[in-house]
Amino acid sequence: MDTPSSTAASDRHDGAWVLRYEGFDPAQEGLRESLCALGNGYLTTRAAFPEARADDVHYPGTYVAGLYDRAVSHIAGRRVENEDLVNLPNWLPMTFRADDGAWFAGTVEELVEHRIVLDLRRGVMQRQARVRDSAGRVTQMTQRRLVHMAHPHLAALETVLVPENWSGTLTVRSAIDGAIRNRGVRRYRGLADEHLGGFRRHTIGDDAMLLETETLASRVRVAVAARTCVAAGGPPIATDRWTELRRIGEDLTFDAIEGEPVGVEKVVAIYTGRDPAIADPATAARQAVTEAGDFDALLVAHIRRWTELWGRCRLDFDLGPHSDGEASARLYSFHILQTLSAHTAALDAGVPARGLHGEAYRGHVFWDELFVLPYLNLRLPDVSRGLLRYRYRRLDAARAAARAAGFRGAMFPWQSGSDGREETPAMHLNPRSGRWLEDHSHRQRHVGAAIAYNVWTYYQATGDGAYLAAEGAELLVEIARFWADIATFDPVIGRYRIRGVMGPDEYHDGYPWSDAAGLDDNAYTNVLASWVLRKAAHALTVLPEYRRAELGERIGLHHNEPAHWEHVARKLRVCFHDGVISQFHRYGELAELDWERYRKQYGDIRRLDRILEAEGDTPNRYKASKQADVLMLAYLFSPAELVELLAYMGYETDPGLWGRTTRYYLDRTAHGSTLSSVVHAWVLARGDRGGSGRFLREALASDVHDIQGGTTAEGIHLGAMAGCLDLLTRGYPGLEVREDALRLDPVLPEGAGPLEFRMRYRGHWGVHVRITRRSTAVKLRPGQSTAIRVQIQDNEHTVHAGETFRVLLGGKA
Repeated sequence: MDTPSSTAASDRHDGAWVLRYEGFDPAQEGLRESLCALGNGYLTTRAAFPEARADDVHYPGTYVAGLYDRAVSHIAGRRVENEDLVNLPNWLPMTFRADDGAWFAGTVEELVEHRIVLDLRRGVMQRQARVRDSAGRVTQMTQRRLVHMAHPHLAALETVLVPENWSGTLTVRSAIDGAIRNRGVRRYRGLADEHLGGFRRHTIGDDAMLLETETLASRVRVAVAARTCVAAGGPPIATDRWTELRRIGEDLTFDAIEGEPVGVEKVVAIYTGRDPAIADPATAARQAVTEAGDFDALLVAHIRRWTELWGRCRLDFDLGPHSDGEASARLYSFHILQTLSAHTAALDAGVPARGLHGEAYRGHVFWDELFVLPYLNLRLPDVSRGLLRYRYRRLDAARAAARAAGFRGAMFPWQSGSDGREETPAMHLNPRSGRWLEDHSHRQRHVGAAIAYNVWTYYQATGDGAYLAAEGAELLVEIARFWADIATFDPVIGRYRIRGVMGPDEYHDGYPWSDAAGLDDNAYTNVLASWVLRKAAHALTVLPEYRRAELGERIGLHHNEPAHWEHVARKLRVCFHDGVISQFHRYGELAELDWERYRKQYGDIRRLDRILEAEGDTPNRYKASKQADVLMLAYLFSPAELVELLAYMGYETDPGLWGRTTRYYLDRTAHGSTLSSVVHAWVLARGDRGGSGRFLREALASDVHDIQGGTTAEGIHLGAMAGCLDLLTRGYPGLEVREDALRLDPVLPEGAGPLEFRMRYRGHWGVHVRITRRSTAVKLRPGQSTAIRVQIQDNEHTVHAGETFRVLLGGKA
């Protein structure tokens, strides 16, 4: 291609359901591979070219939810063990050549024309290209691929080739490539990256092949089977099967005629030793690939399942004529649904911070579920419950971690993987300075409070008392026990204090005047801990008496513990300075940063921590945050709840406190995380609609336009994507589930038009909400018997199946 160019835009004619890339731009290929990745909640495959191998342009990757492996590296004289989400054998390889020419490699020089179209509605990626080889032979190529949403183990690739100016022999090569390493994140290179071994290769009948392998440390068996057959044109004149140490493939040779299509389709089955209801992965993969239908048959069932999902997760809104916000929201919905599905709920898997789309953060599970589950609770609650079970299964590991640290209860890890131990690396690389640094982020103990928050909000949204009795209350109680024990009473101030932790900000991991790691009395941590202690005590009263007694006996719960929790909850310390809430104790003593100088010198200062460290400085010295910390409280709780929370803790607040606190920290935040824009859009929704709208637009653009500068290529930002959707369907609508009622107090961001979405609430599968600047309406589908209480602003009504409750905003129903 002489002058490569590319654009990414929504296809307006198709209602923002299409993501399209024109041309081939090697510099943007990593971003496209992440954004056009296909998955089904069990597995995800990046949108790498089938003819490509991993290099500085392409990075093929296929990942199965929850499949990790460990490897040991030696860094700066230390032995460091990391656990990675494993990049599995590449099932995509498919290429061709004309006569005895070179195999098509997908280079800029070969591609005369190139287009990728991701159909979000159907979950299908289509690629169209015109390819010219060194002899001037031009071949049209059309490819379709899917990762099956109905059958979690199946994927398929269809390739149709049309010789444009030549006739002769056309050879198509299909393979499974096991020569794979985890090398998708540049800053991890140089560390141990090999996770597969013990390869075995098999043929299956006349048209299928199987590659078996095993993870090196976790010893999980993996089987990838592929069936390659003719879909258009005559049969091959020759078939040649071949094997290498880590690869297996076959070459199909055809008599090609100018203008006549030759079609080949590849159907793939992937199983692992962690899958339920199988004898072994190889047998299961062999059977699945043999019994699977052709591409078109698979496509029918695949589209049917996507249609069901979109019906439950409909979201329509307008941010104005020059905004592609609706297209971004559809794309983000698509990635949430194909990363976390009913298939995920059946596995032992959590919410990976970067989806199953790449290897950033090594595929670990952080607190991002705090931004994801509130959205799923009101659409796919069974998925939420499955993801919460990931945490429950690791409760014993969290108890052990607390005991090892000298505390009672459960201390969950900041980064979690296969078995619940702390996976946060001991060191991290600053690519700007090239130095390996101590990593103290495991001190973000607030992850446990996030888990407790998710337990309670799931219960509130679903009314699932069986879950609360079986698992949820136990999680709440053990997390509360931890907070009650880590909090120490200071008799001088008459308050409980939580010391040596990190807040969500992440720029601050210690005091500049101390060698000790951690900070004291982080406001977000302490207020949320107070909330957890209260909710745990309340959850026990909700349980049936017999279940409360069973739980208490099993975990050794003393009868006076709930009273102690409530005492600690009332007396936890919150610090203030200059009329605002302090992010942590002595925050007001830190220096002010010269923001203007750093912006002028560096331009993009989102990763201010790396800039300062490269200068020999540290963000610990400054009033500068990576992302929302104190303001996260206003993300989780309504203004009225925040006032009540602080009042319960003994802090009376004046009406201007939150406004002052918001402005104070907005002026001191670098927005070094994609989550930051989501949180600030939410926080500003009711006080600064213009500012909220600007943050919303930035959040919606964060992955589509890769505003973090190359990070999306390493995996999508799942929490930020879900946070955007939650902001649109819960934040701006002012939607809360409290006291067995659905409550809405809507306010649309500046410039936004009608907002319309569907949700599931307390057994009602089709609650339809429509919000305009003039009115709000809630409609229930007919045919369901139970009525629900709905409150819109100050108007309340019991809505029955088939009814619509409509309120003029600022007026009456």
